[in-house]
Amino acid sequence: MSETTSNNVTELFPQVPERTISGAIVRNFARQMEEALNADVFIIGAGPAGLTAGRLLADAGVNTFIIERNNYLGGGYWLGGYFMNTVTVRAPAQRHWDEVGAAYEQMAENLYATSGALACSSLIAAAAKAGVKFMQLTHLDDLMLNEAGQRVSGVVVNWSPVKGLPKAITCVDPIALESKLVIDATGHDAVAVSRLARRGLVEMKGMGTLNVHASEAAIVEHTCEVFPGLIVAGMAVSETFGLSRMGPTFGGMLLSGERAAELALEKLRAKAAAE
Repeated sequence: MSETTSNNVTELFPQVPERTISGAIVRNFARQMEEALNADVFIIGAGPAGLTAGRLLADAGVNTFIIERNNYLGGGYWLGGYFMNTVTVRAPAQRHWDEVGAAYEQMAENLYATSGALACSSLIAAAAKAGVKFMQLTHLDDLMLNEAGQRVSGVVVNWSPVKGLPKAITCVDPIALESKLVIDATGHDAVAVSRLARRGLVEMKGMGTLNVHASEAAIVEHTCEVFPGLIVAGMAVSETFGLSRMGPTFGGMLLSGERAAELALEKLRAKAAAE
């Protein structure tokens, strides 16, 4: 590289010391974790149901955090069916694409399609702009219960890589974060619900066979508070109640996320009115 080119590069980017950059990252992360100590709602899973619920809750002024075990957001919403990178929805779910600015085309009567990358990135951006905070590479270790054991009162989390540590390495303890509500939007795993099921507090029936026509409406209709303080959304609903899976169409997940947000707002407002 010539001296002239080197000088131009130096002028293009004013010098910022590495420790200043690292300090900005540390302070911003610490501030977000402080905010997490006062979260209203933790959503487990950053797929389409979780992102939709988070966007709508944050739009309503709710302090909302989405916990995602992967380093990326979006779940299967990026890819659609069979790695073909196209996602579809059936009417009326395309209005969610309108709301987040994702262009799409009509493929048949009541059927709409767009790029998975566009649908997913638009929903992520809309959630972030609404005020949702994200905790990636974070594993849900357990749920917190109140002293009577009758209500979910928060989450117990750890770094996702901790799950893969060799058994010879000393245990890395998780941390606890209290909240008013938790939403399980973890898809096929129904991670939060399963933590209660293994204690005998709820029943998990396991997912049924694929039936697109029956599954989407059933998933939206069964979106509910499955245990006090825990709302279930998206494919976790199917896993919990033994409903048919929906396959590579995502309208039911978007509408289930919307329903979960509506339920959460009802619960939060009722709690605030009672206090």
